Amino acid sequence: MHLQFAELPVFDQDRAKSFYTEKLGCRVVFDEPMGDDGWRWIEVGFADARTTLHFVPRPDDKPSPEPVLALVDDDVEGTIAALKAKNVEIVAEPHRPPWDPNRVGAAFRDSEGNEIAVTSG
Repeated sequence: MHLQFAELPVFDQDRAKSFYTEKLGCRVVFDEPMGDDGWRWIEVGFADARTTLHFVPRPDDKPSPEPVLALVDDDVEGTIAALKAKNVEIVAEPHRPPWDPNRVGAAFRDSEGNEIAVTSG
């Protein structure tokens, strides 16, 4: 058994698709019409992951108060530096959290205001 997808709230599907493919290097797994309202079934995935992110409608474009995703990366500092170079909003600079000083953590916002945490493995 494995997890097929996780739902990610987005306000603008095209903007989110661009963010995840251009800034985070995701691939588009699905992008198909769903109905008459113009909403599409979009899933994006990271290179080494089986689980995808499925874009679901977000009622507004207010930033999330808490992280909605937690990513694991072997080079948190390098990833945050690369995201800064692409003008991504950094919420928390790389740091060692007091509850787990063996890891490095940071956070950023995606194009839809979702806070994304990233930690070392």
